Amino acid sequence: MTEHKKITIRTLFNKVAEGEPISWLTCYDYPTAYFQEEAGIDMILVGDSLGMTMLGYDSTLPVTMNDMIRHTQAVRRGAPTVFLVGDMPYMSYQPSTETAILNAGRFMAEAYCDAIKLEGGAEMADRIEGIVKAGIPAIGHLGLTPQSVSALGGYRVQGRGAQQAKKIIEDAKALEEAGAFAILLEMVPDRVTKIITERANHCIIMSLGSGPDAHGQLLIYHDMFGLYPKFKPRMAKVFGNAGEVILNGLQQYNKEVKNKAFPQPENWFTIKDEEYNELEKLLK
Repeated sequence: MTEHKKITIRTLFNKVAEGEPISWLTCYDYPTAYFQEEAGIDMILVGDSLGMTMLGYDSTLPVTMNDMIRHTQAVRRGAPTVFLVGDMPYMSYQPSTETAILNAGRFMAEAYCDAIKLEGGAEMADRIEGIVKAGIPAIGHLGLTPQSVSALGGYRVQGRGAQQAKKIIEDAKALEEAGAFAILLEMVPDRVTKIITERANHCIIMSLGSGPDAHGQLLIYHDMFGLYPKFKPRMAKVFGNAGEVILNGLQQYNKEVKNKAFPQPENWFTIKDEEYNELEKLLK
């Protein structure tokens, strides 16, 4: 087991200052978190995408705070030194700043998060400001925001038009000024991402399908290993087809059980002959 030093906000800003890209992945369970920490991943996002990848919903909207807390606790136990971000689920922050602070506080107190993330631009700046004033580090999320996918007209790139791109740039500045220490840009054109990154004063810009010019990259873990069979987004690179390996293993297991090839003697436990003979006597 490799010795890991705790990653903090200062660690992340030092990486930016030194020109070292930040690595960020989603994670929802203990064993995956353990492997991500061992691999040296800088940040983990327990995303509300778990509604789709882990719970089988068609969107992120049904995910509750209790869902998020339980999965985030498991991830923290698996990766105690990684910078852990809790994703604020639908309606956990939209109703009011007070609601946002209370639910952000749950992530910090119950799951030992290092920060929270929420979706939305200038209209959510007061939520960011309130959370930060309460002493909780906050990350913004612009571009394709899955909780608002119906209003956005589906899962599509945001900011291809000049007016919409200008709005995303302005939203990024509003979130930074409200106190967000980082902003995730999802499915935003690369040159728009570059402008936002160059204009960021004291804010880390992260990319999810938004080009190479941000301070770091985020990927959905299930996408990068072929573990979400419903679709494969363009922004996801498959680093290893674990889904195919798992499926082949399951099919082989099923076949061997049906053919009585499994289990073999090395796969079960037995009892000594003298003990078995004694058992037979006891049963008589």
